[in-house]
Amino acid sequence: MDLRPCYVYLIYIALISLAAFIAYGADKRRSVKSEWRISEKALLLLSLLGGAPGGLLGMKLFRHKTRHWYFWAINVLALILHISVFSALLIKF
Repeated sequence: MDLRPCYVYLIYIALISLAAFIAYGADKRRSVKSEWRISEKALLLLSLLGGAPGGLLGMKLFRHKTRHWYFWAINVLALILHISVFSALLIKF
């Protein structure tokens, strides 16, 4: 049983989640200071690409974008998607 694809996928998810977490934190800091902001599309794209764990953690920890239902929906759906992909990798390999 070759688990390398699973490990690679987990490392990818961890890195993109870290990027999403940092982006949510940076955007919150910039919103407080009334500076240039990271676009909502960029934040949601990070979540869709695998950064949902970091996005959800960033939303809760920084209390940022929590009133926007679509941020919750995209992050939760992306999390379910990537859990499904990881499960499929486990079954295949």
